[in-house]
Amino acid sequence: MRHLISINDLTDDDLRGIVVRGAEFAAGAREKPLRDAVVGVYFRRTSTRTRTAFTAGALRLGAQTVTFGPDDLQLNTGETTEDTGRVLAGMLDVLVARTADATAELRTWAAGGQMSVVNAMSAEEHPTQGLTDLTTLYSHFGRLEGLRLMYVGEGNNSAAALALALTRFPGTELELRTPAGYGLAAAILATAAEQAARSGSKLTERHDMTALPTGLDAIYTTRWQTTGTSKPTADWRDVFAPFQVTERLWQDSPKAVFLHDLPAHRGEEVTAEVLDGPASIAFTQATHKLHSAMAVLEWCWADRP
Repeated sequence: MRHLISINDLTDDDLRGIVVRGAEFAAGAREKPLRDAVVGVYFRRTSTRTRTAFTAGALRLGAQTVTFGPDDLQLNTGETTEDTGRVLAGMLDVLVARTADATAELRTWAAGGQMSVVNAMSAEEHPTQGLTDLTTLYSHFGRLEGLRLMYVGEGNNSAAALALALTRFPGTELELRTPAGYGLAAAILATAAEQAARSGSKLTERHDMTALPTGLDAIYTTRWQTTGTSKPTADWRDVFAPFQVTERLWQDSPKAVFLHDLPAHRGEEVTAEVLDGPASIAFTQATHKLHSAMAVLEWCWADRP
């Protein structure tokens, strides 16, 4: 039974295969390998792109879907996580779940071994976003190897997934510019650095906006207030203000594309001139969430008896 709870649940071949397959779906592949499957879509937190992508993706692949909102399961009345997982596994083939909490609950459901579990965003990591980002880059550039990307903003779950994914590809360079106190989690940074050393890629994190890299292929940001989280200090906006993405970042990287995992707050993490400007492929990136979701679901379904 295949699960996607972290990017690091994937082998290098799995990772590349899902990215390439997502690009194939984007180019028009129309197979329906999940025609006998039932996919559950359970979101305890708000979602526009991820929930729609996995629901629409499952339907496009021929599956049937069952959706659950935050108040629909008996977890709210005291049923244990283990019992809930056993019940769902007896009825579903794949469960796509966003809890925005730690991944322990998802691991519990996956341990039953009867249904695939996909992490649609947890507190630590947003693996399906990382796959979407790589699918977007691959579709745009025709490759991942050798791409140079700067991520600006909080080292949140999207940044974690991006770091764990991009560092697997030789020659890539990922520079993270994160506010002091809001960088990548130490464990994620260490794992990504180990992967970079193994693959021949480069990972750097700094907490300022001086001496920026030049000749970048892509500049990426995310909203400052991540879903389901809050900032520990009242002055956090002052800390984040120097990390706003503006047109000045293109002075030394004129060919760079702009990425954003959305939703965006124009005038906060990014100016409207950038988000709606000619360098932006953020809304194409959002559409690729569908294609990436289809690739993940197909991967989960592969090799079923």
